[in-house]
Amino acid sequence: MLSIGEFSKICRVSTKTLRYYDEIGLIHPDQIHPENGYRYYSIAQLKRMLLIQRLKSYYFSLDEIKEVLAWEADQAEEQLRFRLQSKRGEIEEKIRAYASVLEQMNSDIGSLEQGLSVMSFLDRIEVELVETRPQKLLSLRRNLNSEEYATGYGMYFAKLYERIATGKLTVQGTPMTIYHSPDYNPAGNDTEFAIPIKEGVKGTRNFPGGLCAKSVLTGAYQELTSVYARLREWVEREGYELTDAPYEIYLTDPFNTAEDAGLVTEVYFPVKKK
Repeated sequence: MLSIGEFSKICRVSTKTLRYYDEIGLIHPDQIHPENGYRYYSIAQLKRMLLIQRLKSYYFSLDEIKEVLAWEADQAEEQLRFRLQSKRGEIEEKIRAYASVLEQMNSDIGSLEQGLSVMSFLDRIEVELVETRPQKLLSLRRNLNSEEYATGYGMYFAKLYERIATGKLTVQGTPMTIYHSPDYNPAGNDTEFAIPIKEGVKGTRNFPGGLCAKSVLTGAYQELTSVYARLREWVEREGYELTDAPYEIYLTDPFNTAEDAGLVTEVYFPVKKK
């Protein structure tokens, strides 16, 4: 048997943390002396504690670790493999996000070293006036909060493509998203997912063409906010006003694009002269 101090020293975890783990049912002392309350751990419990520490290093929450430790022996390895694969995906996504932030920071540092403003990149976002043609859209309209957008894009476009395949419809353009809410609300935004098609069937609508201020983003979707700001500034400065909801057209598939730098998105603001 190991005293709580010895166990703490070997595993490099504080005695305070061990007592907390006992409280939440993560790992209990093997014995507690009935007279003095001293806690003792068995040698066999070292492996359990090392697993807890290993899963913590993989950014598992304590609740997730507790669930892992509760699995039956015949299920444990297979279940843990699935959980590790899922956690690996989460970490890879965070790495990509950090890489994007680092790239942006390096660009800003480069601008400052050249004596330019950090926000000078806005001036490099090009805007043009275009006339768009009317289209027929197969669409789904949903109210999504900020956390639902990431999964929502893939899920709803997949449903539209499934409908297209089932109905043997003719695709006439790449996916697009139309943002109908007058302002941004983290609790939910009126969003329409659409794909241009040739046929008029149930679930389609006519999408009018017209004059638009257009900009193209090549890069990560996080930069779309800058594009929207630039477009809105341009519309005001050039004496136009918005006539309808802005929309985005995705020229590249994010699931088949290796890096964010390869993503291409067109942004349209329907406008008219004031």
